[in-house]
Amino acid sequence: MPLHICALPAQTVGAVPLNTIATTWPLLLGMGVLMLGAGLQGTLLGLRATLEGFPPPVTGVIMSCYYVGYLLGTAAAPRLLLRVGHIRVFATLAAIASASILVQGSFVNPLTWGAMRLVSGLCFAGIYIVAESWLNDRASRANRGRLLALYMLVLYVGLGAAQFLLLLSNPLTPTPFMLISVLISLAMVPIVVSAQPIPERAVPRKVRYRELYRNSPLGVVAVSVSGLISAIIFSMGPVYARLSGLATSGVATFMALSICAAVVSQYPVGRLSDRIDRRTVIAGVCTLATLVAGTIVAFGAMPRVVFLTLAALFSGFALTLYSLAVSHVNDKLEPAQMVAASSALLRLNGAAAAIGPVLVGSLIAAFGPRAYFATLALLTGTLTLYDLWRKSRRRPVPRGQKGPFISAQPQGMTSQVVGYTGVDDSDSGELDG
Repeated sequence: MPLHICALPAQTVGAVPLNTIATTWPLLLGMGVLMLGAGLQGTLLGLRATLEGFPPPVTGVIMSCYYVGYLLGTAAAPRLLLRVGHIRVFATLAAIASASILVQGSFVNPLTWGAMRLVSGLCFAGIYIVAESWLNDRASRANRGRLLALYMLVLYVGLGAAQFLLLLSNPLTPTPFMLISVLISLAMVPIVVSAQPIPERAVPRKVRYRELYRNSPLGVVAVSVSGLISAIIFSMGPVYARLSGLATSGVATFMALSICAAVVSQYPVGRLSDRIDRRTVIAGVCTLATLVAGTIVAFGAMPRVVFLTLAALFSGFALTLYSLAVSHVNDKLEPAQMVAASSALLRLNGAAAAIGPVLVGSLIAAFGPRAYFATLALLTGTLTLYDLWRKSRRRPVPRGQKGPFISAQPQGMTSQVVGYTGVDDSDSGELDG
């Protein structure tokens, strides 16, 4: 599952102008098809690795390679865009991603899969950056939020629908790998043949991490924890579901419900955080997520409907953390600082995500499938305690100074849409502590 962070204003109600849709529909169509392939790829690999008998720690390393590649891609893609342009970068990276999944279907072994997962992560990072910089070029201040909300809807629908493509073929055969390759390849068609003008090329900017943490410790920590959680859910969720005894259809349902729950919960949680202290909302969703995950661990065997409901509730709560954290950080920044800061948060989230699958894979091998939700409960519970400690150290942001809620999904699903910027930890940053 791709790690992808998309920042959207909460106030996105209303229709997007038809002329804007007319200039962006090839991109939206292409990304929707691409998400069918990307969503199926992440779940298929986790399921197939389990069916092949790969030890959970090995599967965790394989899945983490995606996020390592993603981090490399966020550094390389802006330079490629500057040199050769959007369409060529998109077509090249999509072609490589399409080929990489065929290699995985042909050579089923951990070393090959890990290498190809790294390649996939690098390619998808570039693809997301191309897509979202393109959307920003087409958007105006008046319709950017609505256009990007439409973009996120397309991505979520693609990711959710992709889970049920597992049911079309046996995951032990090369067929689903070929289906993913076809979908990724088809995603290029509407974008490459589009006659729309391409965006201008922009030079990346930089920002320091130290100043960002000094400005908002809770926001930075919450972004990192959300990276761990989202990577665990999207990369190791299929492994956990299969080891827990679910068949292929059950794995697909488990993952689809997790995605749909995150879609449903984003807006109401965001609205609530616009009205009260965001730190209180973060503590609240973490507490609820901890209770739900703890219930699954404590009670073990339960009716499938109850289990799936609890799993969806956990994802619905936990996958709002990135949105809340980014909004909390932005409350304390000047508008000119937000783009650079969001890119820094992308890197932090991705670095943490690379650790999550390896951590949970090792714990599942040592303690069994229950370690999946036990680890998630520990992460959300620890963040709750840190949140409460930070509340005792600083006053809340005055309501008049709060910015709008930023609807975002890290997991791997979606990259910074208000403009990509490069990040490092040098002393040439722009954030002022």
